[in-house]
Amino acid sequence: MEVVVYTGRTVKTFTSRSCWVLAGLLLSLVSLSLPLRAQQLLAATPPMGWNSWDSYGLTVTADEFKANVDWLHAHLQLHGWQYVVVDEGWYLDHPGAEGAAQGFNVSPDGRYLPAAGRFPSAQPGDGLKMLADYAHSLGLKFGIHIIRGIPRQAVDRNLPIADSTFHAADAANTADKCEWNGDNYGLKDNEAAQAYYDSIAKLYASWGVDFLKVDCISKPYHAAEIHRMAAALKKTGRPIVLSLSPGPTPLSEADDVRQYAQMWRISNDVWDVWSKADEKPGDFPQSLSAQAGLLADWAPHIERGHWPDADMLPIGYLGPRPGWGEARASRFTPDETRTLLTLWSIARSPLVLGANLTKIDPSLEALLTDDEAIAVDQHSTGNHPVVATKERAVWLAELPGGRKALAAVNLSASPVELAYSWKDLGLAEKSWRLRDLWEKKEIGAQKSFHVELGPHASVLYSLK
Repeated sequence: MEVVVYTGRTVKTFTSRSCWVLAGLLLSLVSLSLPLRAQQLLAATPPMGWNSWDSYGLTVTADEFKANVDWLHAHLQLHGWQYVVVDEGWYLDHPGAEGAAQGFNVSPDGRYLPAAGRFPSAQPGDGLKMLADYAHSLGLKFGIHIIRGIPRQAVDRNLPIADSTFHAADAANTADKCEWNGDNYGLKDNEAAQAYYDSIAKLYASWGVDFLKVDCISKPYHAAEIHRMAAALKKTGRPIVLSLSPGPTPLSEADDVRQYAQMWRISNDVWDVWSKADEKPGDFPQSLSAQAGLLADWAPHIERGHWPDADMLPIGYLGPRPGWGEARASRFTPDETRTLLTLWSIARSPLVLGANLTKIDPSLEALLTDDEAIAVDQHSTGNHPVVATKERAVWLAELPGGRKALAAVNLSASPVELAYSWKDLGLAEKSWRLRDLWEKKEIGAQKSFHVELGPHASVLYSLK
């Protein structure tokens, strides 16, 4: 077993227990050596983890969640994967039913509570706290999904807002509803709205939430609600990553969103679709080939602690009850799967798996545990495209130790031969030594860049 502690060294050990003890001691020493500001920075590197939506939609149960958590802990955690997230619908007794028949669980002060039948607990309402405790016991971080706003049931009954003199009707904008989910009303831009967001943030912090995905908030861009949610999370005193969804988040809001969120979606939901005819910005689902251009657009806004999010990774087995379509093995080919991971890594997108982890095969596991490729996502800087067309993309970035990362992608349906001088790519004209990070193969010194790529294929190299 190998643990990579990012101080430039690799520490080898032989037993799982000693591995965890050693890693914990080393990480503690690294943390103590950092300035206070660095220790407090949320999502200092792009978050990596797993989300239940792509395989379970609205329906995940505690047992299914824990089975995936166990697999991640055993196979991926030592490679940097650390967040585990329950997506939409955790407060529904009967997800998939219509309207009130879904069985909403709403507290007397207007806050959603986990469905006891799916998330049982000794104390009523503690079903997600128990999952958070379980994740934390394994050294992982726990997250949940919500839709922006306030439950319509709370407004219909004009329930009080916890720890305030306000009631739900004071906060709700009944003319504002999510276009694809009518369970909530949006919020007014007033103190009652702040009190409501303060109340749910306090509840989530008490459960041990480390990551909050807020949906239906960045397209269109609801600036006031984003600002109020960020303020509410800060008031809890608990470090909670704020993730905004869906997209596309407007590029014109880049300066605003980076002040309030740690990650934000750059597109609508990405599923296992390579391309679509006549695809338009914001279409559902977003195709993989269309992400290349969006990642290039957002490259100037990649910043430590603030990450343009290319969405979850719809790879592996998507089932038994995926959030879109029928249960299936991802329709991406092996080349397309590698290209997805190459693009996300060179653009430093968060890496959030959607696969049913209990059904991951060895070839996909090998990609997900490739520490050299993961290091490009986690530790490169200056990431930018040097070639960006509808048919090809070439990116460069800086790596620790004076190395560079280079990614090349064939977005077309035909084989291509890419040939550039190093000067064409903005590099010094000399012989660069290339290493293929996916193939773990030294290519040797090259006086120019040349590669042949099959349809939808890619390479990820380090240069020195």
